Amino acid sequence: MTAVTTAAAARTVWVGAGPLDADDVVSVAREGTRIALAPEAAKEIRRGREVVELLAGDSSPHYGVSTGFGALAGRRIPPSARARLQRNLVRSHAAGTGPEVEREVIRALMLLRLSTLVTGRTGVRVRTARAYADMLNAGITPVVHEYGSLGCSGDLAPLAHCALAVMGEGTARDANGTLMPAAQALDAAGIAPLDLGEKEGLSLINGTDGMLGMLILALNDLRLLLRTADIAAAMSVEALLGTDAAFADDLQTLRPHPGQSSSAGNLRVLLTGSQVLAEHQRADCGCVQDAYSLRCTPQVHGAARDTLGHAERVASRELASAVDNPVVTADGRLASNGNFHGAPISCVLDFLAISVADVASIAERRTDRVLDPTRNHGLPAFLAADPGVDSGHMIAQYTQAAVVSELKRLATPASVDSIPSSAMQEDHVSMGWSAARKLRRALDGLARVLAVELYTSARALDLRAPLNPAPATGAVRDGLRRTVPGPGPDRFLAPEIEATLRYVVSGRAMAEAEAETGRTLA
Repeated sequence: MTAVTTAAAARTVWVGAGPLDADDVVSVAREGTRIALAPEAAKEIRRGREVVELLAGDSSPHYGVSTGFGALAGRRIPPSARARLQRNLVRSHAAGTGPEVEREVIRALMLLRLSTLVTGRTGVRVRTARAYADMLNAGITPVVHEYGSLGCSGDLAPLAHCALAVMGEGTARDANGTLMPAAQALDAAGIAPLDLGEKEGLSLINGTDGMLGMLILALNDLRLLLRTADIAAAMSVEALLGTDAAFADDLQTLRPHPGQSSSAGNLRVLLTGSQVLAEHQRADCGCVQDAYSLRCTPQVHGAARDTLGHAERVASRELASAVDNPVVTADGRLASNGNFHGAPISCVLDFLAISVADVASIAERRTDRVLDPTRNHGLPAFLAADPGVDSGHMIAQYTQAAVVSELKRLATPASVDSIPSSAMQEDHVSMGWSAARKLRRALDGLARVLAVELYTSARALDLRAPLNPAPATGAVRDGLRRTVPGPGPDRFLAPEIEATLRYVVSGRAMAEAEAETGRTLA
């Protein structure tokens, strides 16, 4: 479980009719930041609820209020059975299986569902919205399982497991991570289980909140990893006695992709003042131009940045959306729609997975070049202390290559798949949840690939002594040396790779570079 930080405990995220900020979603999901309903929220919720209650007494059938669901929408449900209808909907749809989904994902999912509830477009009661807020603030996390969502009619099964918990059924983990019946967790927090009214069960499960939550968390992680990728690449360029000539600003303007310009700018800043880089200028170097894996770094890293920018725009639109079906419109209608379809999110999740695989692939190629005595310009084979007796970083690159191969498989789009369900009523689905799950795995893989590159290039820079690296890359290397020792005879590498991984994902590697340069990396 992620502990609540002092800063998070001192602030409140207000949830109202307007869109949430992506950083607030991350803060609530990961840091346990408290939330509160904005003052205008109750008014909007009640306005939508009045429409539902009016239609509940109508003689005409209204989907989700007085009918069954999906392929059973033609069944008219009498008033005496409607509360049972909503409870049964949640119970039957809480059909996930497989490993538990991470706490941060479930918290993001619940916050985003709450954000839609308070728009007044779903027709729930104020008490229902407050119950979700209370669960989040109490640190209660319903148990949600890996498999079950097709990403159309939203993330039905994951959301149903959360709705089940708020009803006091199913299982949940308390703020300490202890697994227990949901009713027990609610009781300990002083939260009364919900007895659902008309349409409320449907409103709690009919959203794209799971895939959107994972997209927002992924965007936050990828921003850090792409800047760290520039740092690792800069260290590899130095390690290989490369040149920064191809990163010149005027060359980037000839192909004005913003991500490429940002990456090249980072590389120029990071490599400023490098004695190692100056070695490229030696008359006997014989280097006309660097290999693609060095020279084309801004193009590859930049394409990933531009993909990230596109995904951020999609996420911002989704954060401003009220996804439900049927939905209460501004003029008081209850209208069926297809906004629950996850295609807009699923496509960008897949697009990001492709870019992640590409960035990892070029990083692995740089690492391999640093280790190869035929291409690394005078460094020992595999950076070993005594090549032959020692293997150096040989198998670290094998590990990196294995991850890259996995990332290529994870780059296969989920969004091009579809499988019919609900007796062909739901005959085209987005698979957005699956796209999000594989992107999370891909980001973990990218972090590990970058960690191995940084780990290896730092050792290579040590071996270039007495030549000094650039101040920025030297600061990153020196920061790593506080937990990972430098060159020497073979030793147990796995803990050192994990330590380097922590150095990367914590943001400490980037912080070292930024502190030295006095600039924020783009």
